[in-house]
Amino acid sequence: MAVREDCRHYSTRTMPSGDMVQRCRVDMAEVTPFACPLDCLFFEARPITEVGWQRFEPPDED
Repeated sequence: MAVREDCRHYSTRTMPSGDMVQRCRVDMAEVTPFACPLDCLFFEARPITEVGWQRFEPPDED
């Protein structure tokens, strides 16, 4: 199985060297190659507030 990027326990970071580090916060995913187990008991859908949305604040009009 591939990585479940829609799981709230999935985390990714880009290192200064450009390498991407993927991990499961509850350590349930296989490290090499990084993949989530089938029917993971810890899968939780990622809430929309955690998917990179940013609130738009219009500039003040004076």
